[in-house]
Amino acid sequence: MIPYARQNIIPKEIQAVNKVLKSNFLTQGPMVEKFEKSVTKYTKSKFGTAVNSATSALHLACLALGVKKGDYVWTSVNTFVASANCALHCGAKIDFIDIHPRTYNIDIQQLELKLKKAKKKNKLPKVVIPVHFAGLPCDMQKIYALSKKYKFKIIEDASHAIGSSYKLFSRNSQKTIKVGSCLHSDITIFSFHPVKIITTGEGGIALTNKKNLNEKMKLLRSHGISRKPKKNKNSWYYEQIYLGFNYRINDIQSSLGCEQIKRVDKFVKRRNEIADYYNQKLSHLPINLPLKLAGYNSAYHLYVITLSQKFSENQRDRIFRKMRKKGIEVNLHYIPVHTHPFFRKQGFKRGDFKVSESYYQKALSLPMYPSLSLKKQNYVIKCFKECL
Repeated sequence: MIPYARQNIIPKEIQAVNKVLKSNFLTQGPMVEKFEKSVTKYTKSKFGTAVNSATSALHLACLALGVKKGDYVWTSVNTFVASANCALHCGAKIDFIDIHPRTYNIDIQQLELKLKKAKKKNKLPKVVIPVHFAGLPCDMQKIYALSKKYKFKIIEDASHAIGSSYKLFSRNSQKTIKVGSCLHSDITIFSFHPVKIITTGEGGIALTNKKNLNEKMKLLRSHGISRKPKKNKNSWYYEQIYLGFNYRINDIQSSLGCEQIKRVDKFVKRRNEIADYYNQKLSHLPINLPLKLAGYNSAYHLYVITLSQKFSENQRDRIFRKMRKKGIEVNLHYIPVHTHPFFRKQGFKRGDFKVSESYYQKALSLPMYPSLSLKKQNYVIKCFKECL
């Protein structure tokens, strides 16, 4: 079976994990802080709170920004459910923005139109969560400009996008901005699940340039407990400040992350090579290839194609099944969030976000991971042409 994604672990990384297993710390020790610093250094952000998953990081980010009952949070409808659930766990109301028909990210025009209508109804969102789908960055400059106009906070769900970047153009120069720098957001989230760009087994991180947000997320990560020494208190003293959670990542995971992040750029370069080869070999077929935008560098967490309009959803499903029978683990990303039974109970219905629904009926994710060999990639291409 050729998987749609998989981790890439080398002996040096195994040795780093073994070293921690023989050390005095297995849970939250010095490797956690070292990993946090390695991610902030790479992204050029100021602070990082590493946790046990990107889902936990999203939840902490919402809490740090004060999301509560009665607030509104908006996110992309083309995402994993965690991007929406984080707001619901805070008691807030969730709503969605439809996607652009070719980037599959939040449609900026739809976002602006929705904001105008929400302002008239006095129902503006407290937080907007753009999702960098498949590794292609959203237009953060425009979203940031809207946040200033309509007074909302931004959490970048960059679970797909460590290693992605975009150009910031000024009158006389251009600057490359790494996703995770938080230049155009309050908090950015990365995922380190095994199918992502780098892995810690399970894990995630919340990055920010605001000290107060980082301090609150760190407290909430570990039961809301502070261990900062107080005057006239013994060294063992601690106190609970918030109602927090056990969202801690451990030193074993962090040691792997410290080594993996050294290879981010290498991984992203290889993923782009694989994407370019797919583009070359599939360009003549009745499909839409992933969009390449000038000034944007995708990490290609996913390689998603969409079938042309002449194909039905049933035909897409048959292609999916045939590929699986040939030993190729194609996948679908994502079922539009509002169509899940839980969200239909919240009042959403099919037809609410037509672009995302249309995209889903035609989408297919082909295998994409750094160790995918040319021989296996050619087999994927050959089988896909046959099934098509």
